[in-house]
Amino acid sequence: MSGTLYGLGVGPGDPELLTLKAHRLLCAVGVVAYPAPDSGESFARAIVADYIPEGAREIPIVIPMRVERFPAQDVYDAAAETIAAALEAGEDVVVLCEGDPFFYGSFMYLFSRLAERFPTEIVPGVSSLGAVTAVARQPLIAREEVLTVVPATLEEAELEKHLRDANAAAIMKIGRHFERTRAVLERLGMAERAVFVSHASLPQQVVCPLAEAPEKAPYFSMILVPGRDAHV
Repeated sequence: MSGTLYGLGVGPGDPELLTLKAHRLLCAVGVVAYPAPDSGESFARAIVADYIPEGAREIPIVIPMRVERFPAQDVYDAAAETIAAALEAGEDVVVLCEGDPFFYGSFMYLFSRLAERFPTEIVPGVSSLGAVTAVARQPLIAREEVLTVVPATLEEAELEKHLRDANAAAIMKIGRHFERTRAVLERLGMAERAVFVSHASLPQQVVCPLAEAPEKAPYFSMILVPGRDAHV
C-alpha cells in the first residue's frame, strides 16, 4: 500500500498558530517536503523547525527567487517524482505550505500532479489574510459586503478594474508592485481607509495606515481596504 500525501498548512509565521492536527501529523511523519529559495533558509520549514522529527528525511523544493521567469513546471515535476517515489515505498509525506495550502499555496501544484495517484489529505492552516486582519485589529467585511482578493502582480488597468467596485479588498503579493498599487488606491479614493501590514504574526511585523507605510514593501506584505460597514 502506498503512503499518504499531506498538504500541511503551517500558518503565517508564528509557530503558535500551527493547528493541533498539523502538529500531530508533523511529529509522526518520516518524510517532510517544503518550498525553499535557491539561497537562504525555507520560511515554511523555519516555522515548524522545532517539530520536525529527528531523522526525518527532508525534500527541499528549490524555487528560484528572482524576477525573470524560470521553468517552474520543471521544478514541480521533479519534486512530484521524488515525493511519488517515497509514497510508492509506503512512506507518508508531509508537504509544508506557508499559510493555507489552497490559498495562493504552492502545494496546489503538487496536488494536481499526485492526488489522483495517491491518498491525499489537505490540512488547512491560518491564512495570511486571517493573520493580517487579526494583527491590524481591523474588521474587514460585514453584513452583505463582498470581499475582493487580488494580487498586485496584475496589470495596473486590471487591478484598478477589480478594485473600482469593491466593498472591501485585500491586495496580496505587494513587493515590487507597491508604488503602483498605492497609486491605484489613491485614484479610486480608497487609500485613506487602507492599512498596510508586513510580516504578520512575526516579531518584525509592521502595521500602519497606508499613508505611513515604508517606501518599499517586503514580499510578505498586504494592503487591506476594510468595508465601510465593518464597524457599524
